[in-house]
Amino acid sequence: MKKLIILTAIIIAALQSHAQKINLADGVRKNDLPVIYLPDSLSVHFISPEPIQYVDISSNSIAGDLPVKNVLRIKYRTDSAKRVFPHDAVVTIVGEKFMAQYHVIYSAEPQGGAVQTDIEINPADTRPLDFPGISLSQPELRKYAFGILNKKPEKHLAHSKAYGIKANLNHAYTLGDYIFLDLSFENSTNLSYSIEGIRFKINDKKVNKATTVQSLEIRPDFTLLTVPAFKRHYRNVFVFKKFTFPGNKVLQAEMSEQQLSGRVITLGITYKDVLEADTITLP
Repeated sequence: MKKLIILTAIIIAALQSHAQKINLADGVRKNDLPVIYLPDSLSVHFISPEPIQYVDISSNSIAGDLPVKNVLRIKYRTDSAKRVFPHDAVVTIVGEKFMAQYHVIYSAEPQGGAVQTDIEINPADTRPLDFPGISLSQPELRKYAFGILNKKPEKHLAHSKAYGIKANLNHAYTLGDYIFLDLSFENSTNLSYSIEGIRFKINDKKVNKATTVQSLEIRPDFTLLTVPAFKRHYRNVFVFKKFTFPGNKVLQAEMSEQQLSGRVITLGITYKDVLEADTITLP
């Protein structure tokens, strides 16, 4: 038994020596992290440039939540757990393209409001990440969508008209694994249009009344603008992850109105329109 203990100690010492040689512990030390002071009576908000995917708080004495997608709020618990666990902690925030860590330290009651309660997550405090399935962040999608919206429509790839409303597919673009659809609606009536929603479905081009209609709804990964109503003109950019559908089907954009028996406008987009989409030129 004594020989086994000695052998185990030798193996552990050898592993520790090997770990030092290959620098396994050469990560970021807690004392090197940006310091955030957290008082008993206040909450601190971390503002992220993109939606937060994951949060880890190393101490149970601190509670955290996401009131909105890109804001993390932390505060000390008021129960007995705070007295059991240490007051300081490491807070890890992971976005779509970055990871940031902060050393949160207990602060006494602030005098004159000296503690900063909102923290902008700066690029200098982050490390880049590459998650599978996420090729563009939300800020990047917004930037490219705004670039499309600022262009004058050169052509209408598809159009339809009903109830005095004309729907147009102004342009289709691709970038990486994403498809950008630039849609506009023109209201020639004197009644404003209150938008209940815009849905996208893949349906058969020709529907036989004797057959069952199979419809597949797809949802945008990103929608540039949130517009509740429009009087004359409405234009928006919808971004989808790359999708395909056969030539005997059509992608239908359906805009419905917030009223009983409201006006419904349907625009059919063929797969040819998607295949011939222009490529967005990167800066």
